[in-house]
Amino acid sequence: MRDPDEDLVRRVGAGDRRAAAEIVRRHLPRMVGLARRMLGDASEAEDVAQEVFLRVWKHAAAWKPGAAKFETWMHRVAMNLCLDRLRRVGRNAGDVPPDTVDGRASATRALDERQRRERVRDALQKLPERQRAALALCYYQDRTNIEAAEILGVSVDALESLLSRARRTLKSALAAERADLLSGLETG
Repeated sequence: MRDPDEDLVRRVGAGDRRAAAEIVRRHLPRMVGLARRMLGDASEAEDVAQEVFLRVWKHAAAWKPGAAKFETWMHRVAMNLCLDRLRRVGRNAGDVPPDTVDGRASATRALDERQRRERVRDALQKLPERQRAALALCYYQDRTNIEAAEILGVSVDALESLLSRARRTLKSALAAERADLLSGLETG
């Protein structure tokens, strides 16, 4: 199967700025989204994405088609940059601003949705970084298990184990939080 970015990468490697702009147009939203899920900070996510594209510019000429899809390589670079940032500051992640709420929704419904997103986001941020990375790649970046395993540098079985543990942990954390909320309503 031919890599859809192969010609663009070759042109970027030759110094073609228009090809570089096209690579950015095609992949910027995914790079920022992955970094935002991993880091929990929009500004840091943009910094990571910018570093990914700087590396694309610097290393495109050395990229060899056929070893891995170029997009897979970019995801791996983004993931490594995120993991490096998380380790450097010794944290799991900061806050992600809530998604924009539909202005037509009622105030109560909008508040409920925002609180639900925040609970899920907080539970995600408490996961070990490798489990969070596996979830981000498979569920938010729509990577196949094979692609996600390649990006993380693990076997498909190891990736599936990471996903399984992450789902179990999230389910447990969110169920416990829900039980706490319900018991608070009953006593209030």
